[in-house]
Amino acid sequence: MDLHVVGPLASPVERAAVDAILGPPDSGWSGGVRDSRTDGHVARGGHAARGRRELLLPALHALQDRVGRITQPGLNYVCRRLSVPPAEAYGVATFYSLFATAPRPPAVAHLCDDIACRLAGAEDVAADLERALGPAGAPARDGRMTWLRSPCLGRCELGPAALVTIAGETPVLDAAGILGRLEASVRREESTGAPRSPSDVMRTRASVPQAGSGAPLRLLARVGVADPRSLDDYRAHGGYRALANAMAMGAAATVAEVTDGKLLGRGGAAFPTGRKWAAVAAQAAQPHYVVCNADESEPGTFKDRVLMEEDPFAVVEAMTIEAFATGSSRGYLYIRGEYPLAEARLTNAVEAARSGGLLGPNVAGSGWAFDIELRRGAGAYICGEETALFESIEGKRGEPRNKPPFPVEVGLFGKPTAVNNVETLVNVLLILGDGDGRGGGARYAATGTDGSTGPKLFCLSGHVARPGVYEVPFGTTLRELLALGGGVPGGRAIRAILLGGAAGVFVGPDALDVPLTFEGTRAIGASLGSGVVMVFDETADMVGTLRRIAAFFRDESCGQCVPCRVGTVRQEELLARLADRVEVRSRAEELALLGDIGRAMRDASICGLGQTASSAIESAFRQPELVAL
Repeated sequence: MDLHVVGPLASPVERAAVDAILGPPDSGWSGGVRDSRTDGHVARGGHAARGRRELLLPALHALQDRVGRITQPGLNYVCRRLSVPPAEAYGVATFYSLFATAPRPPAVAHLCDDIACRLAGAEDVAADLERALGPAGAPARDGRMTWLRSPCLGRCELGPAALVTIAGETPVLDAAGILGRLEASVRREESTGAPRSPSDVMRTRASVPQAGSGAPLRLLARVGVADPRSLDDYRAHGGYRALANAMAMGAAATVAEVTDGKLLGRGGAAFPTGRKWAAVAAQAAQPHYVVCNADESEPGTFKDRVLMEEDPFAVVEAMTIEAFATGSSRGYLYIRGEYPLAEARLTNAVEAARSGGLLGPNVAGSGWAFDIELRRGAGAYICGEETALFESIEGKRGEPRNKPPFPVEVGLFGKPTAVNNVETLVNVLLILGDGDGRGGGARYAATGTDGSTGPKLFCLSGHVARPGVYEVPFGTTLRELLALGGGVPGGRAIRAILLGGAAGVFVGPDALDVPLTFEGTRAIGASLGSGVVMVFDETADMVGTLRRIAAFFRDESCGQCVPCRVGTVRQEELLARLADRVEVRSRAEELALLGDIGRAMRDASICGLGQTASSAIESAFRQPELVAL
């Protein structure tokens, strides 16, 4: 007897969108036409389908891009194709903020109202949108469009910013600056052959004020100079020299040079890159993987976006070197879903490298096989945590794993994995790209300080004349960096500077002469984090800023562990009481409770989100002149 679950079926449009990712179904058991001769008595294909669970996120993206939301019939079809229980797939679909499971217009404007965009007038834009289109989330213009508030979109230098998504046969995913400051909207289907437009060059100069200025840039040397869509132009500007040097030296010597360079991770943890690579290379378990963490979601951070948009081949080359050094045959580049131009440029770079024999079964004629897959995130800050990122790639909710075991032993798909962020990887090219690569580590370590080597990218935003990405050697002072950005407009006084983003620390004007190094910021109880330097002048609404930070961590907590899930909510409630003058207990008692909540999250949370969720807020209250609550 054949038993069938009767329910709504996916539309032909939804099936076609999913099949474009998964390929056509090969039996009735996997969503195809049921044939009693082959499917009537024996279930088949389940194990193979379950082995493709990693394609769940791309399949959900296909539905979202095509029809504007993930419908129940569409989700059921994906579940049949991949043999994923519907409850699990629904849990994944509802985990990510860019996915919609409820009816929604096909066109959506996601307006960033996070810290930097608030300083640039995002609340005024939100008020204008509400007057013109109605409340956030309400359909407008005959039900064809709506708008939503969004956390940081990684366009802090161009704020207030928005992400516009338009579902359809040719989906559009655009990122734009609002209020006419600078048009930064580029279609995902951007042509790779057309010459760069003047607006494209203008956008680059606005995001990287140093580009073309004659400054001795290294990480940003090709930005605004080489065409980011051309492999030939990349090679003409020194591209793939580092990979050739690495392959000539051998894997062990490559790891040794990176170790000699004392390169520390640029994503916030500052772990020695050479030690990580050596640990993966030494693992007996196979296969090994490399992962580029391009899920840059820390509020105030946009340096990786600029590198991916303007120098995408450098990211591909650096991942290839990392794979060679660690004995890996597969790489995954996980890019945040809010970076459409970066995704388009990286997709083109991977395809061009593959066509040019620099990826695939015979990399650069060496006989060594390595290839890269892109995975687009869907709006989850927690996926910047490395193990949550692995879970997301594997088609699961982005919830962090307990450590140990660490990724170098048990990482992606349970195998040894080296994971680095974009800026860290691009630094590897500086170590190996000079001469024949030998001695490059020592030359690299000569820049900066003994504890913080090489150049560093900083994301300067807020109340500065020229916000953008700045490259300086480690050891540059905060005052010198602000001078590069033109200082505070109007000669207004600095009230505070946020170092490291929402998970960082507020410092006052007395910290302007602190050297920007790992050890220098550590000495004043701060952190470089992901390179955020956000300036607040005397007009800034610091109370509103702190409440926005608290709301951000409440929303972005994955909810897996109690200290973070409950602590972020209690922290936000406490700030609301102080701001609204609701007297449940004395101010001193409230601040003591705030400290207790922060301590509990730091000591007992599974990952860095909960461990740093109170850092900026507590640092602000340690400076009475900063917050009048």
